Amino acid sequence: MPAPVPISCRADWRGTRSLPAAPRRALALLSALALPAAGCKEPPRPPRPATVVAVQPAVRGRLPYVVQANGEVEAGRTVAVQSLVSGMLTEVRFTEGDEVRAGQVLFQVDPRPFMAALDRARGTLARDEAVLARARADSARFAQLARDGYVTRQQLDQAAADAGAAAATVSADRAAVQAAQIDLENATIEAPIGGRTGQLALKAGNLVRAQAEPPLVTINEIQPVFVRFSVPERDFAEMRARAGLDRPLRVMVRPDAGDTAQRVPGSLTFINNVVDKATGSVLLKARVANASRALWPGQFVTVAMELAVDTGAVTVPAEAVVTSASGTAVFVLDGDRARRVPVTVGRQVGGVLQIADGLVGGEPVLVEGQSRLADGAKVELRGAGGGGRGGGAGRGGRGGGNGGGNGGGTGAGTRGGGRPGAGGAGR
Repeated sequence: MPAPVPISCRADWRGTRSLPAAPRRALALLSALALPAAGCKEPPRPPRPATVVAVQPAVRGRLPYVVQANGEVEAGRTVAVQSLVSGMLTEVRFTEGDEVRAGQVLFQVDPRPFMAALDRARGTLARDEAVLARARADSARFAQLARDGYVTRQQLDQAAADAGAAAATVSADRAAVQAAQIDLENATIEAPIGGRTGQLALKAGNLVRAQAEPPLVTINEIQPVFVRFSVPERDFAEMRARAGLDRPLRVMVRPDAGDTAQRVPGSLTFINNVVDKATGSVLLKARVANASRALWPGQFVTVAMELAVDTGAVTVPAEAVVTSASGTAVFVLDGDRARRVPVTVGRQVGGVLQIADGLVGGEPVLVEGQSRLADGAKVELRGAGGGGRGGGAGRGGRGGGNGGGNGGGTGAGTRGGGRPGAGGAGR
């Protein structure tokens, strides 16, 4: 089938309409074949517009080596408060969620049974102490009589044994008094540490049993707190190589919710002595003073640990790197063209990527529009001046009208309703 003939090259077939259909078709075919030979061509296609891009320079400077990990906040100390004695809970001297100090009275168990037990133990002790005194006096008297020959050796030994038994009984009574005293003291339950109280398990008036579950209340120390996190074995090896194991590394903790822009400083205090076989990671802990109380036990956080600072590192914005089947590369502005430069990407810190090889720093790197480019493509900087493609001439009567775009070709317009030339829009 012959190619379509441009409008400007089409012949006038009006004179052939009187011919029969077959001769007319033959004449049209011969004319279509003859027109290319006569040098009639299609008008040239307009060039593709330049791609609008934005650039940022590749930077050479200091780049910290930061290891980031997800972590969880732990209380500095956690104590589950339980009663050591059984009895009626008569008083609760705090409110759920209160801050308490070490030694503050929290609960009072009815002390009267324990006071009675203490008095009974003291009475038993007094009685047995009297028995001991008499047994010792008898033993001394029998010893004198034995020397004079008035009592037998067997009687002397029996008196000494009775005195020894009475002494042992007194020792047991003293221990009973001490135990009763401890039980009475334990009826008053004090806070073993300072911190924040949690949910209260029992109210006043309930029967409490010794060492029963659940605990009466749990106290969490929130100043300081610890942050538990794990790092991959690769980062752990880098940490050992750059900072060792005995250096107190500084960490920055960022909450995953709430004020995520806040950074809370801390220091690394614990490195586990084994690599977790299931995850291939090492458990670490950091101590955080938490003076502002921004961190809460159980909260999820992001931990950043700075190991060292690389000087002379070349970095570009992360979005500047283009990955394709042929590898990673960046586009560098070279005049009004985009030049593709293969690069080797290192590690990422925040929104920048380290370029290990391919750039030396200072190159204008494309950070917008580069995903649509090929090597050597024509580009135009965003915000730079420059013309678009002009329009064609309008048809019609007299009078000049602007038919161009911003870059402006001008076409002749009409004064009386003619069609102006269409100008291409400049960028």
